[in-house]
Amino acid sequence: MTPRCSDATWELDVSEPNEATFDIVILGGGSGGYAAALRAAQLDLSVALIEKGKLGGTCLHNGCIPTKALLHAAEIADQTRESEQFGVKAELVGIDMAAVNSYKDGVISRLYKGLQGLVGGAKNITFVAGAGKLVGKNVVEVDGKRYTGRNVILASGSYAKSLPGLEIDGERIITSDHALTLDRVPSSVIVLGGGVIGVEFASVWKSFGVDVTIVEALPRLVAAEDEESSKALERAFRKRKINFKVGKPFEKVEKTDNGVKLTISGGETVEAELLLVAVGRGPNTANLGYEEQGVKMDRGYVLTDERLRTSVPNVYAVGDIVPGLQLAHRGFQQGIFVAEEIAGQNPAVIDEAGIPRVTYSDPELASVGLTEAKAKEQYGDKVKTYNYNLGGNGKSQILKTAGFVKLVRLEDGPVVGVHMVGARVGELVGEAQLIYNWEAYPAEVAQLIHAHPTQTEALGEAHMALAGKPLHSHA
Repeated sequence: MTPRCSDATWELDVSEPNEATFDIVILGGGSGGYAAALRAAQLDLSVALIEKGKLGGTCLHNGCIPTKALLHAAEIADQTRESEQFGVKAELVGIDMAAVNSYKDGVISRLYKGLQGLVGGAKNITFVAGAGKLVGKNVVEVDGKRYTGRNVILASGSYAKSLPGLEIDGERIITSDHALTLDRVPSSVIVLGGGVIGVEFASVWKSFGVDVTIVEALPRLVAAEDEESSKALERAFRKRKINFKVGKPFEKVEKTDNGVKLTISGGETVEAELLLVAVGRGPNTANLGYEEQGVKMDRGYVLTDERLRTSVPNVYAVGDIVPGLQLAHRGFQQGIFVAEEIAGQNPAVIDEAGIPRVTYSDPELASVGLTEAKAKEQYGDKVKTYNYNLGGNGKSQILKTAGFVKLVRLEDGPVVGVHMVGARVGELVGEAQLIYNWEAYPAEVAQLIHAHPTQTEALGEAHMALAGKPLHSHA
């Protein structure tokens, strides 16, 4: 059984019998699903990879990649607008959304074709285009054809959620899916939700010249991050004139002649041309047969143990359908983990706290490990923190960015959390995750040499200070 690939079209040769057996049948070809398929193929396991949409899933087509392309275009707009402070005279004459979308779609297309080549070129992977359903404990059916797996991996991904009373029309009331394909720059937008998705779109639109207001029910923006990081982002957004209202639950929305009117707690109203509903993502598990086959669920999520095994033997789950961080790289690593688990390699359990987290707004937020509050819940008064201000970092001054590196450590123990705010700090989280995951002590990191001038020096300086030998900072 061999998949045929022609640019963006995938077909399955269905001239074969209506049943086929594989070592692994994977339902979903997003980050978790395709990673599992590629790793399993490397381990000489036969794989059926089933995907109803496009290979690569949400991340590649409707999430990580397109949003970050928009954010880079927004950064270029800001750099042009602010170029004179660097002695470069330039003028921002406007935003050509057709050209922005062409750039974004070009990035997606190149990555998509590369991924198609990887999967299509793997001798042990059969790609099945179509909507699958779990019809037996180890059987997935696609268009009347059954694929039996000695093991099954559920990787069906997520969808953009809404709230009761909010009808998404795709025109005035939109989700991130619609926002990624807008053919114009709106005059004003209300962003309902101050999490990662909400603040990233708010950042893009403000850079494009849009009047933006974020409405968030929780007491602060990006509430899952360390409180100091949230407060730093809020200060930066005030400076950028991005409006936000926190602790204000949504009550109702009405359409007006010119757009929408949102009523929030206390009767306050906000009006704009568009309303972006950015209240998170839900697990895409409805009508897929999971519960009918005995898979234990909770509010649509698939419950697993630490080895990603479901309640049904030899059935695993990865990615956004598993409770926890909804991040593409989490799903990717989980896919690799399950493939190795099935192959008998006994991989190390994934530490959820050790998964790096990045919010790509301006400024960026990046973190790994425990927040100060979570650390104190777990370890009490043994927790110590240190905040190194980027004002003392040469490269950050060159970039004209403000922010900090905050370390959370145990007294006479390792660093258990790293939290960073500032331009490009997402590029520092690689070293931060090594520090956390290898349970490094401040003195161990302090002896490493960080290139000058780089922002990584801020990580080094912070650890030097915690080790009792501050250089460009006060302990």
